[in-house]
Amino acid sequence: MPDIGGMTELNDKDRLMPPLIAFAGVLGGLTVVRWAYRTATRINQELEEARLARLAEAARTGEIKTLRRDPVTGAYRPD
Repeated sequence: MPDIGGMTELNDKDRLMPPLIAFAGVLGGLTVVRWAYRTATRINQELEEARLARLAEAARTGEIKTLRRDPVTGAYRPD
């Protein structure tokens, strides 16, 4: 490296990222991933509860119809 007036010239490529900044970036990234995972899990749980409640309501009111196979066409149709 050339010496300029007693100081050494540093290129940006020669500098390392300070370990504290790198650690903070990794910690922040892990926090975001953890938050996203927990949010996705919570939303999926809420959706599953809503689906089960809807099925239970339909079963109580008798809205769920059984399917019977049509002997002529072979297609399944509500009974």
